[in-house]
Amino acid sequence: MDIDPSKAMKNPGTVRCSIKLFVLCHGLLQFSQLLYSSYFKSTITTIERRYGLSSYSSGTISSLNEISNSVLILFVSFFGNRVHRPRVIGVGGLLMAVSAMIVTLPHFLSQPYAYGSVLHNRQDICNLHQNLNISESCGRGETRRLTDTDKLWPLMATAQLLFGVGSVPIQPFGISYIDDFAGPSNSPLYIAILFAVSVFGPVLGYLLGSIMLRIYVDVDKLGLGADVELKPGDPRWVGAWWMGLLITMGCLVLTSIPYFFFPRSMPTEDNETASESDMNDDFKKPDISLHDFLKMFPRMFVHLLLSPLFLMLVLAQCCFSSVIAGLSTFLSKFLEQQYSASMAYTSLLIGALTLPAVAVGMLVGGVIMKKTGLSLKKIPRFSTVMLTLSTLLCIPLFFLGCPTRKVSEVNHYQVEQYGCHNNCSCPVSAFHPVCGSDGIEYISPCHAGCTNFTKDSNSTRGVKMYTNCRCISGSQSSAHPAPCPNGCPHLLLPVLLIISLASLIACFTHNPIYMMVLRSVPSEEKSFAIGIQFLLMRLLAWLPAPALYGIAIDSSCIWWKRVCGKKFSCGYYDNNILRNRYLGLQVGYKVAGIFLLMMLGWKVHRTQEYTLEKRCEGLL
Repeated sequence: MDIDPSKAMKNPGTVRCSIKLFVLCHGLLQFSQLLYSSYFKSTITTIERRYGLSSYSSGTISSLNEISNSVLILFVSFFGNRVHRPRVIGVGGLLMAVSAMIVTLPHFLSQPYAYGSVLHNRQDICNLHQNLNISESCGRGETRRLTDTDKLWPLMATAQLLFGVGSVPIQPFGISYIDDFAGPSNSPLYIAILFAVSVFGPVLGYLLGSIMLRIYVDVDKLGLGADVELKPGDPRWVGAWWMGLLITMGCLVLTSIPYFFFPRSMPTEDNETASESDMNDDFKKPDISLHDFLKMFPRMFVHLLLSPLFLMLVLAQCCFSSVIAGLSTFLSKFLEQQYSASMAYTSLLIGALTLPAVAVGMLVGGVIMKKTGLSLKKIPRFSTVMLTLSTLLCIPLFFLGCPTRKVSEVNHYQVEQYGCHNNCSCPVSAFHPVCGSDGIEYISPCHAGCTNFTKDSNSTRGVKMYTNCRCISGSQSSAHPAPCPNGCPHLLLPVLLIISLASLIACFTHNPIYMMVLRSVPSEEKSFAIGIQFLLMRLLAWLPAPALYGIAIDSSCIWWKRVCGKKFSCGYYDNNILRNRYLGLQVGYKVAGIFLLMMLGWKVHRTQEYTLEKRCEGLL
């Protein structure tokens, strides 16, 4: 229901409340949107493990929504002032809720999760009396695993593309709506508050992921109190990734409803006494046909791209967005592989430390922008100093890593024990890491040559020890049913604190750079410029960056799991290569962004000098 402008003039408090209420509602919707996105990213490695994806594949899935978003965002932004922006935002929120529901379907359409275990039909111990050539066998269980993976792709792709459609109007319409109807002095603070409130969505998203990933994936089939052989620290463990998506779906539905009750337009806070006719003149935009839009689009697009300030600003934002994309998609996996932490624990630490630091940084950046009134000349200088300091803080991370564990037949070879399990009929798909009494890790009890095991007296479905292991030297010749410790889990917390501090400092620049984009284009091109900005950020950062990080991570893999002769997900990584390539890609993006900001500062300085010189010539 639209607010009557004449009534609004008589009650200015209602107008002030309306724009502030919109900021609150939009913060909650972006909170829910980011709650979904961050929760999905916190579980992407679990989905990768459950369905046997490479990091490149999981990174591609996580960024598929950018495709549909990129296709539509220009049209949505161009028609920004010609449609009922709040209602379009509400429809978008409901579409995102539907996509969240579709993402959960692979779980309900798949067979129960199967993993290697001596307690199941799959023989993961050495069986000397059954010398069968099963290295290339493909049983019904393996076939089902491949079928489940094939089902995953169309459902995930549909959901992500639909989510991209729904998210199109959220930021362009919401930010332009706030900037149009808030006072010029309040707009930067409102937008800073908007981002600060919404960034708690990722905080709770990772915390929710930490809770859900401690619950076994098939809890709906086995029951909450079922005794499961696997534990969260086991590399075969898969948590209930789908449960949190149902919660985020409900949040998206609830936060989308209020938008259907906001007006199409309202007086600005600094112009509350404006006449009704003036306000109508401001907000009635001429209708434009699609044909006219397509004719005008290339000219406006090229005009914006030929603006050096706008182009360098957006390219710098693309560099920093690529850093964020790498952190949000694969930071949990990096910490899990590097420091042998469980996925649930890393999600908890990220949600409790890193993301609050990001929120505080964004809010402080908005306050700095409001209090100091940073000019176009000072913003690049301020941002360059802060981002350089943030980059320097990342240098110690290259030296705070863990060595790669010694894994037999992967990166450690014992000549005297070569071929010790040749007669064990070990399945080629076996992946059940055990730690031998000799300190060497083995892919499975079968690869360790273990012919027997003892059950855990405290669990009906647990194994205490594997014994009679032919490949393990020493008097005991036994193996524990767990990977060998890597010896430096104590580095996890210091590393995450450094990452959080670097993120805090870098986020001081978020609001100033964003406001510089808004102030570097004419008012009538603001919505279109925001659309171009988000288009370039999606095409150059959010779409390719997760896949590039996935390629960097996959290139550090030293042993791949295989099912039915096909490459499944990675089993072991070289920690040194993983650390250097993952962190190196982030630092590279930061350095490129800092260089662009330095060029931007030089360009602004030269432009102002040229303008001043022309004014002086005119006076003379």
